[in-house]
Amino acid sequence: MIQQIKYYKKLQDFLNSSLYSHQVVHITLGGNQIGSIGDSGLGSALVNCTNLLNLTLRLNYNQINNEGVSGLGYALAKCTNLSNLILDLGYNQIGQSGASSLGSALAICVNLSNLKLSLSCNEIDAVGASRLGSGLANCTNLSNLTLNLDYNYIGDEGASGLGLALTKYINLSNLTLNLEGNQIGVIGVSGLVFGLENYTNLSNFTLILSDNQIGDEGTLRLGSALANCTNLQKLTIIIDQNKINQQQQQLKVKSKCLKSKRLVVFEINFQ
Repeated sequence: MIQQIKYYKKLQDFLNSSLYSHQVVHITLGGNQIGSIGDSGLGSALVNCTNLLNLTLRLNYNQINNEGVSGLGYALAKCTNLSNLILDLGYNQIGQSGASSLGSALAICVNLSNLKLSLSCNEIDAVGASRLGSGLANCTNLSNLTLNLDYNYIGDEGASGLGLALTKYINLSNLTLNLEGNQIGVIGVSGLVFGLENYTNLSNFTLILSDNQIGDEGTLRLGSALANCTNLQKLTIIIDQNKINQQQQQLKVKSKCLKSKRLVVFEINFQ
C-alpha cells in the first residue's frame, strides 16, 4: 500500500488536520519565528500523531531556544513508530541543554532507522555535542545517519566526546558527519576517529571538517584511522581551511585510505 504524503507550509493547516491518521508528513516552517514550540501548538499536535512513520520537519530560522527544542523533543518521543526523520533546526538558539534533551528524547524513538539531523549555526558546546551523541547511540536500529553540527562551539572536547559516543553506533551503514567551523584541533580529530575500526557495517562515510585547526599531524591521524575501516566502499573527506601542507598530506592520506581493498569511490578535498 502506497502511503500518502501530506505537505504543510502553514502551521495552522497542520494543527487543523487529522493528526491521528498521518503516516508520512512534510512540514516546512522555516523563518516563521515560532520560538516556543509549546506556545505554538506544534508540540501538542505532534504528540497526537501516534501513527507517524516518516516525518520531515524544517524549523530553521525560528528563534528556537533550549526550552523550545526540549518541548519538541518531548513531542517526538511520543512518536514511537517513527522510522524516518529529517529534522532541520539550523540557525536557531539551541545550546547545551537543548542538544542534550533532544538526544535523550530521540533515544526513545527506538524504531528510527534513518535520521538526518541538522543543528547548524546554533550555540552547542562540547558537553551538548557529547550528550547528543550519547543519546542517539540508544537508537540501535539506525542504519543511515546524517548529523550536521557545523559552526557551533564543539572544540576538541566535544569532538572526542562525540567520537566516543559514535563507537556505539554498531549498525550504521551510511554516515555523514559535518563538523565544519568548530575549532577542532589535533586532539579533537584523534578522539573523533579513534574508534572507526569498530564500524564493521559502515560502507559509506562522509566527513566534513573544513575551517578547523587540524593541521598536518591531525590529517595524518585521520588517515591512519580511516585506513582501518576495511569495509568502506565510499569515502569522502572535506578538510579545507585547516593549515595543511596540501600536496604532501594529500598523498599520505590517499596512500593510507587506499589500502582498503573494498574502497570503490574515494574523494578528498583539501582546497
